[in-house]
Amino acid sequence: MLFVETNGARIPAIGLGTWELSGRPAARVVEQALRFGYRHIDTAQVYENEREVGDGLRASGVRRDEIFLTTKVWTNHFAPHDLERSVKESLVRMRLPSVDLLLLHWPNSHVPLAETLGALSHAKAMGLTRHIGVSNFTVALIEQAVALSPEPLVCNQVEYHPYLDQAKVRAACDQHGLALVAYSPIAKGRIKSDQRLAEIGRAHRKTPAQVCLRWLVQQNVAAIPRTSRIERLSENIEIFDFELSEDEMSRIAALASPKGRLTDFGFAPKWD
Repeated sequence: MLFVETNGARIPAIGLGTWELSGRPAARVVEQALRFGYRHIDTAQVYENEREVGDGLRASGVRRDEIFLTTKVWTNHFAPHDLERSVKESLVRMRLPSVDLLLLHWPNSHVPLAETLGALSHAKAMGLTRHIGVSNFTVALIEQAVALSPEPLVCNQVEYHPYLDQAKVRAACDQHGLALVAYSPIAKGRIKSDQRLAEIGRAHRKTPAQVCLRWLVQQNVAAIPRTSRIERLSENIEIFDFELSEDEMSRIAALASPKGRLTDFGFAPKWD
């Protein structure tokens, strides 16, 4: 496993996203992922599966201190007292004393950013999380968050895959020492039928998904592909035995288009 290191955090380069996973299948996928060698598990309050994620962690038999666990605070808990209460409730659901990374899930213009970041930093000071960060923040918001946060931020989690150019966000993260964590890294399965990725994959005896994930890792980006299929777990993590050339990296980057975004930005409140 490779790691993305920033501000004291060591984030495993490949993790498991758990959005839309629920019930016993969610616990089983988390358990199996950890047994396959995953050490980065990502969940969120709004996913409503924190309890199952905690069950999967315990069932795996992997020591807690070997796992990098992320959860995210939903936007209606951004007021300081609400944030602290919601994080404690998340920990109760997971039956854990703390997480490794606590993120603000989306921007929310209804609560001053300084207040929310103060509460997030306080959660860290209380020992509820080892590290803090943000998700779905634009370049301008990254600038504001870094300036306002009492504690160092370690990452910005955003949609990132070959069809979406995130060069500006990556540059802002690099400038401020933040890691970039990519959700929907295989474009919700869209890459499976991509001929360019298939051609590059054939040269390395890898699938388009593996090529896509390797492309991200070689940019020092951590990726959290989601899957409910056990057989995909081993495929997604078997990307550390080959390397893409500079030409292949450029050819993949050229797939980006203005219509490449898959996330609906009407999904959550935004900053004005």
